[in-house]
Amino acid sequence: MLERPAAAADPQAAIIVCLDFGNPGYEEAVEEVVRLVESAGVRRHQVVRGRRSHPDSKLYAGSGKVGEIARAAVALNAACVVFDHSLSPAQGRNLEKELQRRVIDRTELILEIFAQRAQTSEGKLQVELAQLEHLSTRLVRGWTHLERQRGGLGKTGGPGEKQIELDRRYIGQRVRVLKNKLETLNKQRTVRRRARAKRDVLSISIVGYTNAGKSTLFNSLAHAKAHEADQLFATLDTTTRRLWLPEAGPVVVSDTVGFIRSLPHSLIAAFRATLEETVRADLLLHVVDAASSARAEQAAEVNKVLGEIGADAVPRIAVWNKIDCAHLEPAVERDQYGKISRVLVSARTGAGLQGVRGAIAEFARDRAGARGAAPSEPRSLHHTH
Repeated sequence: MLERPAAAADPQAAIIVCLDFGNPGYEEAVEEVVRLVESAGVRRHQVVRGRRSHPDSKLYAGSGKVGEIARAAVALNAACVVFDHSLSPAQGRNLEKELQRRVIDRTELILEIFAQRAQTSEGKLQVELAQLEHLSTRLVRGWTHLERQRGGLGKTGGPGEKQIELDRRYIGQRVRVLKNKLETLNKQRTVRRRARAKRDVLSISIVGYTNAGKSTLFNSLAHAKAHEADQLFATLDTTTRRLWLPEAGPVVVSDTVGFIRSLPHSLIAAFRATLEETVRADLLLHVVDAASSARAEQAAEVNKVLGEIGADAVPRIAVWNKIDCAHLEPAVERDQYGKISRVLVSARTGAGLQGVRGAIAEFARDRAGARGAAPSEPRSLHHTH
């Protein structure tokens, strides 16, 4: 639930601002930010749209549009205004002064959801690290609502240059503590990964856009009970299960956090240790929501993040999920070299899952054969298109 800025405002009501700068996929972006806001606990919302050639340097949306946003916020009694864009510290400060409400941008919205969803101690450490590193860029002179933004940092005096220095010092110290704790956890994970490598266990990571059905596929393959929900970022904490496939032998499958458009860099940095499970995997199953009209753009975003974390060279198979919603039939498709490139499934109904298991088994056989043969050119399964 988003934070209440004033006693009279409704903390479950928000104005959503989504401006069109002429980029493709605007309607899909509006639909996605609405789902993000709902995922953060907002029950009543109104979308304010607008068209601009470029952002306004002072108020991002321009003075006329900000007036419209202010009127909508009063009518809805909204506690906050959410921009589906990245705001500079100055823009955020100016907007809050004009609107007299909490203003959060896309990065802060995603961080808020991650803070609500993290379950394991490592996940909570990662989210706190990302929040503090983002907040450190927002410590500017005269930001008089700092108490409301930060909440629990234990302030005793009023805002000012001295307090900002204290805040900056506290954040720096806490960031170092969090990084040390996460490094310890990362070393433990590295030891486990090396043990698997010694046993020659095939390692598979399930990746994909948020809400594509990764956890449902993971549960179906591993007979596990990872949390499933029709919401964005239902899974934050990496879950790993060992299973036996008769055709492939022992396999370790990991369910990972979902990616999204404009995923905050602070989150990618904070979750980098966890995402190393993806980088170090032998095979990626890239789950794509076959029923989404934006599936091509979503797949491109996933490939972009995989490149950022250094996993773009890991072999992958595209798994088109939710074919029951897209009115498609189960299928296994191959590329021009005869390698399996895409499997069409419904993880919810189980249709086509045998094709996924067969694809894993075929990859395992090829991998074993390559290890037994003389070195050859690197093999890779083609990226999702």
